[in-house]
Amino acid sequence: MPTYTYTARLASGDKKEGTLEAPDRQAALIQIERMGAVPVVLREGAGAGAETSPKSAGKRFTLTMPPRAARMNMRDVLLLTGELSDLLASGMTLGHALNTLSRRDTDAGQTTIITSLRDEIIQGSSLSDALRKWPKTFSPLYVSMVRAGEASGLLAESLTRLRTHYERVLEAREKVSMAMIYPAIILLMGGATLIFAVAFVVPRFKAIFAELGSTLPLPTRILIKLSEIMINYGVIILIAAVVIGILIRNAVRTEKGKLVWHRMQLRLPIFKHIITANAFGHFARTLGALLNNGVPVLQALGIVEETVGNAVIANEIHEARERVTDGSSISGPLAAGKVFPPLLTDMLAVGEESGDMPGALAHIARRYDSDLDRSVKVLTTLLEPILMVGMAVLVGFVAIAMLMAVFDITSGLNV
Repeated sequence: MPTYTYTARLASGDKKEGTLEAPDRQAALIQIERMGAVPVVLREGAGAGAETSPKSAGKRFTLTMPPRAARMNMRDVLLLTGELSDLLASGMTLGHALNTLSRRDTDAGQTTIITSLRDEIIQGSSLSDALRKWPKTFSPLYVSMVRAGEASGLLAESLTRLRTHYERVLEAREKVSMAMIYPAIILLMGGATLIFAVAFVVPRFKAIFAELGSTLPLPTRILIKLSEIMINYGVIILIAAVVIGILIRNAVRTEKGKLVWHRMQLRLPIFKHIITANAFGHFARTLGALLNNGVPVLQALGIVEETVGNAVIANEIHEARERVTDGSSISGPLAAGKVFPPLLTDMLAVGEESGDMPGALAHIARRYDSDLDRSVKVLTTLLEPILMVGMAVLVGFVAIAMLMAVFDITSGLNV
C-alpha cells in the first residue's frame, strides 16, 4: 500500500506533518480530514518530488492570492452561504467546510473564490477578513454580519440569517424582473415588425404607387417619408442612438446624474410604487438583519445606506445617521426628511418604544413586500393592454395607410 507524507492545518491553526498509508490519494485525503485537519500538501512516498493539492493531483498547492477577476452572482452567493451554514451547523470546522466546498464541480470563478477563502482561513485569517478581499462578490452587509457572528461565536446562525435575507432580496428582484419580461417581449416583437414593414414592405408599394402616378392620401405619404428616412439615415440614427445611450449611461453613473435619475424614478406613475416598495422593504429587511445579528446601529445604517439602491433614499439615510450620532432616535430623523412614509416611521417608532427594533423592522419588511407584490400585479395588469393597444395602433396605421392608397387607386381605375 502506498505511503503518503502530508502537511495539514488543525482547527486551532497549528501545522501538523506526518505520514500515512492509503490505497490512493483520495483515501489519504479522507483520512487527513477525519483527523479534523485541512490538507495542505500531500506527497506520495517520502522522496517524491511532485506535490499534490487536495483539489487536483500532480499540482503544487500554494497559498498565493488568486487574481481578483473572479466573482459570484447573488444566486451563487446564496447557494454558498446555505451550504456553508449547513456544514458548520453539522459540527464541521470552518477550514474543513471550505475545503469540502472547494472540491465541488463549479465554474472557475466560484472555485477561485472559495479556494481563496479556504487558503486565508488556513493561514489564520478570520472569515470576515477573507471575504473583504472580494468586495464585488461579498457586500459590506455580508461581511458585517459574518464579523458579528464570529464575535458572538454564532457564525452558523449568522450565515442562516444571511441566507434568509438573500432569498428575500433575490425573490423581490425576480418579481420586478418577471414583471418586465412580457412587456419587453411585446415591445421587441412589435418594434421588429414595424421596422420590417417600413424598411422592406413599404418601399415595394412605393414603387407600385409611383408607376400608377396617382395622388396618395396623407397617411400614406407620411408612411413613405418615414420609410425613406429609415432607409437613407437608418445607420446614422442607430449610431446616434447608441452614442446617446452611452452618454446617458455615463451621466447616470456620476453622483449628480444618479441623484437626478433616481429622483425621476420616484416620480414616475406606477413605477414609483414598485421602486419605493422594493427600497423600503430592503431597508427594513437589511437593517433588521444587522441589528438582530448584533451590529451597532450607526454601522448598520451606514451599510444600509450603501445597499439600499436609490441615491435619494440613501441620502436621507445618511442625514438620519448624522442625526442619530447626536443622540436622536432613528424614526425621528427619517420622518424629518419627508422621503420615508409616515407608516414606516410610525412603525419604527413603536419598535423603538417597545425595545424590539428587529421585530418592528420585520413587520415593516413584510408590509412592503406585500406592497411590492400588489404594485407588480397592477403594473403587469395595466401594461399588457396598454402595450397591446399601442402596438395595434402603430401596426394599424401602417395597414390603413397602405389600404387607403390601394382603395384610392382602384377607385380611380374604376372611373
